[in-house]
Amino acid sequence: MPPEDERSNYRLARENLLDRIEAPPREVQRIRGELGGAEAAREYDELLRGARLDYVLLGLGADGHTASLFPGQPTLDERERRAIPAESKLEPFVERVTLTVPVLCSAPVVVFIVTGEAKAHAVERAFALPPGPETPASLIRSAAGRTRVVVDAAAASRLPG
Repeated sequence: MPPEDERSNYRLARENLLDRIEAPPREVQRIRGELGGAEAAREYDELLRGARLDYVLLGLGADGHTASLFPGQPTLDERERRAIPAESKLEPFVERVTLTVPVLCSAPVVVFIVTGEAKAHAVERAFALPPGPETPASLIRSAAGRTRVVVDAAAASRLPG
C-alpha cells in the first residue's frame, strides 16, 4: 500500500514519531508496500544487505504476533533472507512485508511497547513463559542482550510479581 494510505505503518510511524524527532539527520528506509508483497520484500531484502540495525521498536498483538510474524507460520523459520512477504492473519488484510527473526534479533537494542488489558495474556506468553512459535514475540530478543519491554499496568496484569 502507498505510504499515505491510512492503514500504512509507515504513515503511522512518520506522523507520530519520525516527524516529531528533533535529532541529527537520520536515515529511514521504508518498505515500498505499493510494489506488492513479494517485490517489496525482495527490494527491502536487498536494501538491507550489509546494513546494521541499531534499534528495533516493536508492538505486540493480542495473538502474540509482532512485526508481521504470526503464530505458527513458516515465516518464523526463515534464516537466509532479511525481509520477506507475510500472509496477513489480521485486519487489515493487505499484502505485508516483515523483517525476519534473525534480523530483528540482530539489533543491540530491542524494545517492545504494549498497552491494554486485551494484550495481557500475550504479554505473559511472550515475556514470562518459555519461547515458542505459538507466540512469535517470544522469539525476538536482542542477540546483544538489551531487550526492554514497556507495558502499562493493564498489559502487565498477568506478569508474575
